[in-house]
Amino acid sequence: MTTTPEAKASHVRLLLFDVDGVLTDGVVVMHADGSESKGFHIRDGAAIVWAQRAGLKVGLLSARSSGATTHRAAQLAVRIVVQGVANKVTAYEQIIRDAGVDEASVAYMGDDLLDLPVLKRVGFSAAPADAAPEVRARVQWVSTAPGGRGAAREMIEFVLRAQQRWDDIVRQHS
Repeated sequence: MTTTPEAKASHVRLLLFDVDGVLTDGVVVMHADGSESKGFHIRDGAAIVWAQRAGLKVGLLSARSSGATTHRAAQLAVRIVVQGVANKVTAYEQIIRDAGVDEASVAYMGDDLLDLPVLKRVGFSAAPADAAPEVRARVQWVSTAPGGRGAAREMIEFVLRAQQRWDDIVRQHS
């Protein structure tokens, strides 16, 4: 029996995102002093806030450690932030234990091969439009937007629509 992406998204309670290539366009600008910067799309951030207000947990899971990611997560009140992990599956298992959710209620958006082990386990798997072809071929849903350009917003909207919560968010802003 095949379950539709909408049906899987309707059960999501935890939204997890890779950072570089999903919440950013994957470009890391290295400055002469060794610091780095990267850009985050404002609409992705707004959708993360709306998802949390709708009662969903939101987390970031990144293989790279970055002060910019820590700062952005704090701005958005994202409390689940795991960075600098060599093994994303081990970190993912700890996240779901700590969050008290099962795998069927987790959505994860990743963009590259390092994300495949987590994408295989979650209830709803997603990728940005410009994710690696091997990732796009293995997920349940692919955004029309590339990473760092609204892909996370599109996924959050998809999940909230599947849960019939999107119209309430729109009404709050009308």
